[in-house]
Amino acid sequence: MKKTIILLFLALFSVQSFAQKFGYIDSEFITSKMPEYKKAQEDMEKYSEKWVQDIQTRYTELEKMRQQYQQEEILLTAEMKRERLKALEDKEKEVKELNNKVFGMNGLLFAKKKEIMKPIMDDIFKACSKVARQKQLMFIFDKAADISMIYTDPRHDYTDYVMESLGISLKEDKTQNNQVTKPKN
Repeated sequence: MKKTIILLFLALFSVQSFAQKFGYIDSEFITSKMPEYKKAQEDMEKYSEKWVQDIQTRYTELEKMRQQYQQEEILLTAEMKRERLKALEDKEKEVKELNNKVFGMNGLLFAKKKEIMKPIMDDIFKACSKVARQKQLMFIFDKAADISMIYTDPRHDYTDYVMESLGISLKEDKTQNNQVTKPKN
């Protein structure tokens, strides 16, 4: 009898010690309420527009070179045609390389976004770590990330706690939501 009670106690203790608490956040919702994220997005748009204009200008120059070649092609010698075609190929290659350098995988735009967003994402990570320690969570998932979350129980949503840790107020959102959901008399 004594052994059975001890085994039962150990079984319950081991099950309790392996139980893990988890929660989730919605990083898209959090970042949508962060003024620094909105500024970072505006900065990214400025960089993107600048690079798009630069590349578009180079494509326009390339097109002008092509048109000029087509207009003068009849008057050119075989050697001059080869030189012009080579210049066109080099210019086209240069523009494509610049386009890939800026907008390709791990390009300048990607690197700039990573650089601008890193402090914001670090703040969110620190807030999540703080909430996880306070609420004794083993895992915090991001509902907005690539992980598919078919169902989420609102009891495990720690977005508000993370936003509170970041100093982001939800009062205005909740009053707006209450005004929208109240039936009109």
